[in-house]
Amino acid sequence: QVQLVESGGGLVQPGGSLRLSCAASGFTLHYYFIGWFRQAPGKEREGVSCISSSDGSTYYADSVKGRFTVTADNAKTTVYLQLNSLKPEDTAVYYCAAKESVWVTSVQAMCNMTYQYGMDYWGKGALVTVSS
Repeated sequence: QVQLVESGGGLVQPGGSLRLSCAASGFTLHYYFIGWFRQAPGKEREGVSCISSSDGSTYYADSVKGRFTVTADNAKTTVYLQLNSLKPEDTAVYYCAAKESVWVTSVQAMCNMTYQYGMDYWGKGALVTVSS
């Protein structure tokens, strides 16, 4: 079955860390842009961090810059989001999504929700709760 599957969510105290994984099943992430998005209760979905599997270029939202890091494994089957120095406002369901590179103008455009209604694949989400 062709899908993206997130894992690694959970409950963490403020200042703590988590690592989210986005695993591609049934395909590889070669020639895709992959994005991490999040949706907090009562808020709209927002782009957090995105990466190009072709050249490794990355983009981060200002709210997470310096705290989150996005990487992809060499086999291009899994993308990771390392979340450090977590804050209560980071609490949200985190989703990964992928879109073929040929249709994406830039890694920033991928994260700016330009393609939110045209992604090729969305995962089902992983809940991250930051609370003491």
